[in-house]
Amino acid sequence: MTGEPSDFAAERPAFDQIEGSARIAVLGAGSWGTALAALLAANGHSVRLWGRDIALVRSLQERRENTRYLPGIPLPEGVFPTTDLEEALEETQVAVLAVPSSATREVAQAAAAALTSDILLLSAAKGLEDPTGLRVSQVLEEVIPNAAGRIVVLSGPNLAVEVARGIPTAGVAASRNPNASQTVQRLFQSQPTFRVYTGRDVAGVELGGAIKNVIAIGAGVSDGQGFGDNSKAALMTRGLAEAIRLGVAQGAQMGTFLGLSGVGDLMATGASHLSRNYRVGYALGQGQILPDILAQLGQVAEGVPTTRVLFDLAGRSGVEMPLCAALHSILFEHRPAPEVIRALLLRPAREE
Repeated sequence: MTGEPSDFAAERPAFDQIEGSARIAVLGAGSWGTALAALLAANGHSVRLWGRDIALVRSLQERRENTRYLPGIPLPEGVFPTTDLEEALEETQVAVLAVPSSATREVAQAAAAALTSDILLLSAAKGLEDPTGLRVSQVLEEVIPNAAGRIVVLSGPNLAVEVARGIPTAGVAASRNPNASQTVQRLFQSQPTFRVYTGRDVAGVELGGAIKNVIAIGAGVSDGQGFGDNSKAALMTRGLAEAIRLGVAQGAQMGTFLGLSGVGDLMATGASHLSRNYRVGYALGQGQILPDILAQLGQVAEGVPTTRVLFDLAGRSGVEMPLCAALHSILFEHRPAPEVIRALLLRPAREE
């Protein structure tokens, strides 16, 4: 929800002391976590990059490059990879959670004791917890003591490879605590390639980032079927309408979905071959089966579990999401894409 408890303002911690060269822990050494760590280090911050894959972290330490997820992009000197969670969080001022949504609860539980009330918490995941349907910020509030006033969520059209390469982009940092979101803005925006806006609609920013992954799978299916730009534009537009309906029902603001974390992220993810979710959809559209697709991908495609969560959440909320339901039937009910697309197009005519 976008509102605050009546006593929330008095409990909001201030983060004005986090300036200059900050001590930051990035939890998650995948493509997105590595890109964020590199960006923050390039901005002059000291960054500990934590991952639990020993072979991956050793490679990061020795080669100074994430050869698995971001090959060819060197790590700045200010990034210190580690598999020791306690070491990563020692004396940290900001903890960035960049693990998939499915791993957030486990990692947050393991880190909770070290995430004291003066540490700013930044969620960079774009998904919903399966099967609870909780947004990542809600998971953090459940797991970490006194987390509500210090959580910021970061989203937008931020393909990890492009961010790591220094290609200009923008994002939005949302928090119920304006001081916290402004701190994140300062930490990230000192680089001229990454512009950060602030906002307060946490629910809208998180839902926009999660739902666009599902729509991006649909965009990939459309292209995989050999359809044209008209088809994909219609699909993405109607998908956005579904996102807005569910978002408003969940307490988000409609306007948030027209910004960077909504339309902006959807445009990038639904049209780029760099997007894992788009690639999953494209392969589905060409007739491949989901287990084979995910095995070849070798990374988490958040849109896959999020489709299942949205399908359930829409049903519980009484929100009509026919595109989401169609993708659910392709992903989890093994219905052929051409059959599902035909059924969508033959639905009764209606007003937009």
